Amino acid sequence: MADPMNGPAPAAPGTPESPTADGPPAEQRPGAAPGPDEVGGPRPLGVPVTPTGQAAVDAGLARLAEAGHLPVSGHLAMYEDVHRGLRDVLASLDQHPGPPAPNHEPHDR
Repeated sequence: MADPMNGPAPAAPGTPESPTADGPPAEQRPGAAPGPDEVGGPRPLGVPVTPTGQAAVDAGLARLAEAGHLPVSGHLAMYEDVHRGLRDVLASLDQHPGPPAPNHEPHDR
């Protein structure tokens, strides 16, 4: 309960809301020990990847799964490389040869 003369009542010692003598709660201080959700570093998102049957696409998807193991400074280059590969796969779909074009030259008689 707040006291009009002294401000809000302090939180119980040892709770996250309890400020320390030197400033904010421990989880808000730079260099503080990681909280329980941060222990062990990055965790996978758990997004399932279904194989597409296209080797180049599947390889790109597998590379995306490795992003969590790279330093953040390496993410952009990896994402651009995967994007370039997927774009090349899509472009190649338009380049498959189809039936031969009709011959419009007059036939020999």
